Amino acid sequence: MNAPPPGNASGEGRYGEAFFRPDRAGEEERIDFGAVAYDDFTMARLRSLGAGPGWRCLDIGAGTGTVSRRLLEEAGVANVLAVDRDVRFLSARPVPGLDVLQADITRTGFAPGGFQLVHARFVLMHLPERDRLIEHLAELLAPGGVLVLSDAVDLTSDRTPVTPYTTAMRAMWQGLRATIGTDVSRVPSYPGLLRGAGLQQVAAEIHVPPLVPGSAISRFWADTWRRGREAMLSTGLVDDAAVDAAARYLESDECAALSAGMLTAWGRKPEDATG
Repeated sequence: MNAPPPGNASGEGRYGEAFFRPDRAGEEERIDFGAVAYDDFTMARLRSLGAGPGWRCLDIGAGTGTVSRRLLEEAGVANVLAVDRDVRFLSARPVPGLDVLQADITRTGFAPGGFQLVHARFVLMHLPERDRLIEHLAELLAPGGVLVLSDAVDLTSDRTPVTPYTTAMRAMWQGLRATIGTDVSRVPSYPGLLRGAGLQQVAAEIHVPPLVPGSAISRFWADTWRRGREAMLSTGLVDDAAVDAAARYLESDECAALSAGMLTAWGRKPEDATG
């Protein structure tokens, strides 16, 4: 998700403002590294939930639009409305059936209609209003439609062996929470929140891409640390040398670590529900 709304009570701003700005060189490539790591898994889940011909889809925080375009080109859905607060990457790669909307989903009045699929990946974890937003996104579903949410889960616990990687990840999560409000601690609660929003057939799963030298996910984390370095340093858990050592560790044969997982949770609106 790109350009921010005003201020964040828990930090200095929002995702895309102090860090991960879409106007910074290389940000599109960083986002696409994440897409390479996760898109196949996301698409398999969306298609298993029925995404296909005739479906009208809403892709929130669509980034560079990789999921939106694959829904059209591979799943054959009828239309995708791709929404982001900054749409420069979406507008640069148009395809038939892709509608682009620059909008902020946290604003009142965001109600673009009924959809068979509402999808948001790596969006809600950056927003303090996530609980309210899940209820609102459920309201955007047509009867029988499915809401699919994916966000990161931190797998570096206190019992995880200390390595350059785990040290950097802990500093990253702590620093981003303090500066832009990113909070992955609530992500495991998504199934319950979907159920609380009135959805049925609720379930969830976790995907953890392997950290191997040269992989897209390893390059994603190294680039994320580079762009979020100031937030990491502010925690006092790392210095510049430690961040650099973590990046080298990812590309070495010594690397033995778990990436952050992607938890995907989904639920379906009852067929007899009204919008």
